[in-house]
Amino acid sequence: MHYAVLFPGQGSQAVGMAEDVLAGRTDLLGDAANAALGWDLAETIRNGPAELLTQTDRAQPSLYATAYAMWEAFRDAVATPPSAAAGHSVGEYTALVAAGVIDYWDGLNLVAARGKAMAQSAASNPSSMAAVLGADAETAENVARLRRDEGGALWVANLNSPGQVVIAGGIADIDWLVENARDLGIRRAVQLNVAGGFHSPLMASAAAALQSALGAVHYRDAAFPVYSNATAAPTEDVAASLAAQLTSPVRFEETLLNMVAAGIDTFVHIGPGDVTAGLAKRTAKEATTRVISSLEEASLVAQELSVQ
Repeated sequence: MHYAVLFPGQGSQAVGMAEDVLAGRTDLLGDAANAALGWDLAETIRNGPAELLTQTDRAQPSLYATAYAMWEAFRDAVATPPSAAAGHSVGEYTALVAAGVIDYWDGLNLVAARGKAMAQSAASNPSSMAAVLGADAETAENVARLRRDEGGALWVANLNSPGQVVIAGGIADIDWLVENARDLGIRRAVQLNVAGGFHSPLMASAAAALQSALGAVHYRDAAFPVYSNATAAPTEDVAASLAAQLTSPVRFEETLLNMVAAGIDTFVHIGPGDVTAGLAKRTAKEATTRVISSLEEASLVAQELSVQ
């Protein structure tokens, strides 16, 4: 058995998530984290409200910290370390910290800087995203190119799994996509409840703002390969990869397929929700999937994998 760990991205947050982590890991989510962030991390996760936790600058550190705490519980209990790791969007930071490339506190500061930069970019240049249903990657790319050729702003932003493609664009461009989906060869386009057109050139100012923070971090050798969202291959230049991630599509389907080609036969989602496990099921149907969304599940899954 060769397994990979997967960490979720924004959208998996929920008020009241990871209560056992909040109670048991105040070293990671307590006063030191609050001082670094400038707001109460555990209080925001525990009580929200949802409108606050959903904000980009709050959701990202919340997911990062809770997923990492679950990873530590799993890591300490499992007999064999993973053969690879990946994260969806901000989950890539959790994966890099899990592999020892970045220190937890450096990671928290980076994620906080990333969330602020993305929120500021979205506020200065209003944009959104839409899931395109019944469209493959080629169709989505053709539609986005058509709109750009006409002077608009649309880009493929997420290639998540077969049949799950997301497009980012300006508000008017997303409206155009939703209204004209059928005529464009798309069964349906559904606007997502997000604050901006992430993973597209619309985030160029966020990538520029994040550069100095990325340049100030010390990066170590990875204990196991961490696959980049931007390249769908093991990360080589960490800072460049994380900067590119903001303006490039998340190539998660390709990442999962490349992991399978490298010998991965089991995927373990670690963090709130189960989104990455669902993507793995749809993309790598022959692989086994497991979900860890609590400290108890971390122990149970670790025991299961340790006896295989």
